[in-house]
Amino acid sequence: MSVVLDKYFNNKESKNIVLFTIGYFISLCGSSLYTFTIGLYVLKLTGSAFSFATTLVLSTIPIIIINPFAGVLADRFDRKFLVVAMDFSNGILLLLLYLISKTYGLSVSLIYVSTFMINCLTAIFSISIDSAKPNMVSEGKLVNLNSIGKVISSMTLILGPFMGGLLFSFINIDVFIIINGISFVISAIIEMFLEFNLYGDKDKDDVKKESSFINDIREGFKYVMIKKDIISLIIIFVCINFSIGFSIQTPLPFVINNILNLGSTCYGIIQSAFAVGLIIGAIITKRYNKIMPLKKSLIFMSYLISICIFIMAIPIFPVTYFNSKTILTIYYSVLMSLIGIAIAIIDILFISYLQQNISNEYRGRVMSFEFSLVKTIVPIALIISGFLIDSIPVYILLVLGSIILFISSSIWYKKNTYCKVTNDNSENW
Repeated sequence: MSVVLDKYFNNKESKNIVLFTIGYFISLCGSSLYTFTIGLYVLKLTGSAFSFATTLVLSTIPIIIINPFAGVLADRFDRKFLVVAMDFSNGILLLLLYLISKTYGLSVSLIYVSTFMINCLTAIFSISIDSAKPNMVSEGKLVNLNSIGKVISSMTLILGPFMGGLLFSFINIDVFIIINGISFVISAIIEMFLEFNLYGDKDKDDVKKESSFINDIREGFKYVMIKKDIISLIIIFVCINFSIGFSIQTPLPFVINNILNLGSTCYGIIQSAFAVGLIIGAIITKRYNKIMPLKKSLIFMSYLISICIFIMAIPIFPVTYFNSKTILTIYYSVLMSLIGIAIAIIDILFISYLQQNISNEYRGRVMSFEFSLVKTIVPIALIISGFLIDSIPVYILLVLGSIILFISSSIWYKKNTYCKVTNDNSENW
């Protein structure tokens, strides 16, 4: 089969890009559809918003808990095996869920367990595929591959709720589960034909497989500590994600729905504009990367996000007055699109730099450490923001978040003027 596929592509690298795009889309879309649709089913079944929220929480907790171990697995074992096995396991898990539901019914506790397990498997899949990318394509194509991945993940932000709501309305939940299970199996079959060792290290025989997971995690942490450029990037990345959680994720829904009273339709349009911005940012990243090096890109995009957050506060200043829903919807849609573009550029350049500048032996652990840190800091930002909304005017919260991001970015930029990366990509810093 692989020989047949090779005839339709110029080279193995082109085949990898196409097969990755198809397989990754099916896998990510399947996870997004399941999480959203099963949440709606729980809401309908129980009538409890808390139960619905629990299913969403169970989709994020595994990322925090499993990621460190997922990084060790990605560094210890064959990444192709892990990627294929995780998608195949998700497919089998959903098919088993279908059979159990037909026999015993689909209980809320069963949904909670399956949701947690699916997201655990997805966490391992994500770390494995991200850490394998530098071996799947050449260095010149790595930003392209990450851009494709970002476009796909951004599309699922739109397609997940849309297709999930549509499927939930027209087909039985049992049918949805079995279709989703089959899609994961198809994704696994496609990924079997990817070349995971096309570039870079051909194997990982040098990895000490007899060491414990804890020791492997400790070694990965030590590796990060001696890489000043990586530490520096993680710091600014965490600051950006904290500011977004603090100033946008919690306050914006409150501003749109409770203060400006624009309604759920307008809020949906604004959220879709953010996803569109992510897609645009992912598409233009390669060209943008050639114009501006990494460090300047990060500071410029951080300032752009900071300015957009500040501008978001203007319509709710005590001295301003806006009464047109159309104008306000367009206003916030443009701002969220710009923020989406900035976030996509930051994410893609950041992940590409990590992939290029972390040793293959440690790549999974370092990337899982970064993802876990971000996933931990965002809930903290949300909690602080949610608490402050009840204590101070929201426009002050937005202005405060804007100032925090602007100052932290400026300090980071000045503190890292001395940084020099000792590798072939030093000019990109």
